[in-house]
Amino acid sequence: MKSSELFETAKTLIPGGVSSPVRAIKPYPFYTKRAEGSKIYTEDGDSLIDCCMGYGPLLLGHAHPFVKSAIKDQLDNGWLFGTPAEAEIKLAKIVTGDHPSMDMCRFVSSGSEATMAAIRLARGYSGKKDIIKVEGGFHGAHDGVLIQAGSGATTMGVPDSAGVIPEIVSHTAQVPYNDIESLENLLAKNNNVAAFIIEPVMGNIGPILPEDGYLKEVRKITEENDVLLICDEVICGYRLGIGGAQVKYDIKPDITTLGKIVGGGLPIGVFGGRREIMEMVAPAGPVYQAGTFSGNPLTLASGIAMLNYIHDNSRLYERLDGYTKIIHESLPEKYRDSFVRLGSIFKLFFREKPPKNYVQAKESNTEKYADFWKKMLQSGVFLPPSQFETNFVSAAHTEEDIEYISGAYNKCL
Repeated sequence: MKSSELFETAKTLIPGGVSSPVRAIKPYPFYTKRAEGSKIYTEDGDSLIDCCMGYGPLLLGHAHPFVKSAIKDQLDNGWLFGTPAEAEIKLAKIVTGDHPSMDMCRFVSSGSEATMAAIRLARGYSGKKDIIKVEGGFHGAHDGVLIQAGSGATTMGVPDSAGVIPEIVSHTAQVPYNDIESLENLLAKNNNVAAFIIEPVMGNIGPILPEDGYLKEVRKITEENDVLLICDEVICGYRLGIGGAQVKYDIKPDITTLGKIVGGGLPIGVFGGRREIMEMVAPAGPVYQAGTFSGNPLTLASGIAMLNYIHDNSRLYERLDGYTKIIHESLPEKYRDSFVRLGSIFKLFFREKPPKNYVQAKESNTEKYADFWKKMLQSGVFLPPSQFETNFVSAAHTEEDIEYISGAYNKCL
């Protein structure tokens, strides 16, 4: 198998043989040669229906002609300027227009960079040191949020990676998702909290959905305690509809982070919020943030094309919601209760009921999921290899694809 040979070479050149840990599939990952529409084609000659979709950003599928054309047009005009470009203004108008909580935004190169800048901005604006995050919530691979999950509502962070200085994560506390009481108790004991950062719909171990009223209560409590609310919509932004989870659940955060879809499949991150907060960002204010590839012209062109397409095809979300509904309803009855879906995102948890938080998600039977995942791959369907990663469908998936995926679920289960 060519993938096996490539992996053996990769291990001599790249730590673990991969550029991101989630790709470290045993005994070796398959290597993708090309991708188009709803499918990826491997170096071993296999064709797979893709339900990973680059871990979310490919809402329109692989190599969508509309996005591809925009990228090609930009290539003729250059792909790195190091100067402002009008496309920055065009994309910023779309993004801020789609999010009532945003008056201004700044483009960066990744979701991790966006959350890192958002936390720094919250501290700079508030003058406070501490932050709170949700147990199991992933906000990028930077030091301040790489803390062990399950430390409880009343304890501060412990590093979850070698090389992270304990003094840094000592300023990060955690609370369980869907648990208002823990958040209230923690804030009652600490008046030095700059921000609460939360995935409104937990994507990195999910999807795990908010219980009725949870997000509204989070917004109310943070306002009452003078704590900034950061909605990290890097995964769920534009996946649940225009305006993301904050529009769907009718909340207005102080700062929002985006990524994934906004770049149309090319690297991007965005952080934005109220004008008086965003004007603290350099060069307008004292909170420093910079990046050579921020506002890269290729990404801007791709993102504008992607978002324009979404706006011009408003029924897209209805169709994708219908797809995940078909998969859900086609499952054997014993598995339907542990299947979670919301719009274009979905996941089957190997536990009796859908999880409400990180601890419950970790109770899932990961050995069963691993067996199921292998069978699905052998059947021609690529799902994220971890029980704790969200599945996605795209505009490129056809009714025939969904019928095939549904059949594969039934056969493999």
